[in-house]
Amino acid sequence: MSMTAVELAIHPTWNEEAAAQEELLTRKTALETEDLSVYYGEKAAVKNVNLYLKERTVTAFIGPSGCGKSTFLRSLNRMNDTIAAARVTGKILIDGVDINDAKISAVNVRRNIGMVFQKPNPFHKSIYNNIAYGPRVYGAAKKDLDEIVERSLRRVGLWDEVKDRLHKSALDLSGGQQQRLCIARTIAMGPQILLLDEPTSALDPISTAKIEELIQELKQEYTIAIVTHNMQQAARISDRTAFFLMGECIEFDVTGRLFTNPSQKQTEDYLTGRFG
Repeated sequence: MSMTAVELAIHPTWNEEAAAQEELLTRKTALETEDLSVYYGEKAAVKNVNLYLKERTVTAFIGPSGCGKSTFLRSLNRMNDTIAAARVTGKILIDGVDINDAKISAVNVRRNIGMVFQKPNPFHKSIYNNIAYGPRVYGAAKKDLDEIVERSLRRVGLWDEVKDRLHKSALDLSGGQQQRLCIARTIAMGPQILLLDEPTSALDPISTAKIEELIQELKQEYTIAIVTHNMQQAARISDRTAFFLMGECIEFDVTGRLFTNPSQKQTEDYLTGRFG
């Protein structure tokens, strides 16, 4: 699996891609973790993970089932706070502030770091009220809601498909439309970071392609982290990839380099199907 210097030399496209992705490292760090661990009771599901998300990039988390990647993702906006047995140690830093600090509201954290889950989960409300609900709760003026709804739906490429049925149930939409609606609902709150937990695993190939295209568009404005079991998807859409195994981050690198020339044998074994 590993590529020699000679092999790399005859892959100019990869060399160009690597140079472009390395440039992204000069961007400001949107979020970073320091020795982050997550325990369920006495069992460590995530162990001392140190990595970072750069502004307006896509970072993919890959690894076998049960390796800790989704647990790690959920920790980034304190979703694990809702699990009684969960305990988180280490730091999650945004602009030098640890968002795990008890003085910081988890609700405010989740406004800034939105999450979209594996299965589309629209509210049992109209399409309009799915988008308007959050901004309305947080005090958006009624006169602004129409603009927020339209802007959010346009951002995910859904406006033209639903503009004539905004007050119909969101449950009438297809699975792919529902997932784009959930992304629109999340960005309506004005987050800086989007966390996507296997957002296409329940979708057909056409809907998956639309979501992948949308992710590429959204990274122009948002910092994105995505958990995926689909290694081809990670290779297609991410700038950097982290490989998790048994709760540890084994390797974290520019996506092209990690897939073509991994530095760790465990990563290579996983990518070549020797385990996992």
